[in-house]
Amino acid sequence: MASHLTRFDPVGPSSRMDPFRSFDSLFNTFDLMRPLRAFDSERIRMDVTETDQAFVVRADMPGVKKEDVKVCIDGNEVTISADVSQEHEHTEGSSVWRERFQGQQYRSFTLPQQVDEEKASATCRDGVFELSLPKRPGSGGKQLTVQ
Repeated sequence: MASHLTRFDPVGPSSRMDPFRSFDSLFNTFDLMRPLRAFDSERIRMDVTETDQAFVVRADMPGVKKEDVKVCIDGNEVTISADVSQEHEHTEGSSVWRERFQGQQYRSFTLPQQVDEEKASATCRDGVFELSLPKRPGSGGKQLTVQ
């Protein structure tokens, strides 16, 4: 027996001319946001703080070896990239499944002031990558007064 009742509609959607009905069913069938959520979970998460002398970047990069991290500084543009290979295994009762991710993560951003590439330094400890970016002297913007 049926677990629910549906009212019969003799003039239902199948009898109406609706050229976009198949598109609606296509969007309802697939979870289109799933790929975007997976991509977002693989993004490098970071905090940027500013002092008088430097910018400090702390990025979460769990499971990434420091040899796999690359930093590119071009004026006030900074790019952090890493080659990542992760495996997760889940076990529930008699079911086992594995999730794998292999690829490259990167994050690029622009700072409000030029960076002195010669004095920049980086450390990696316990999955947290810390980047110290000293400000280049005299590269701050000049503020004009309107006359």
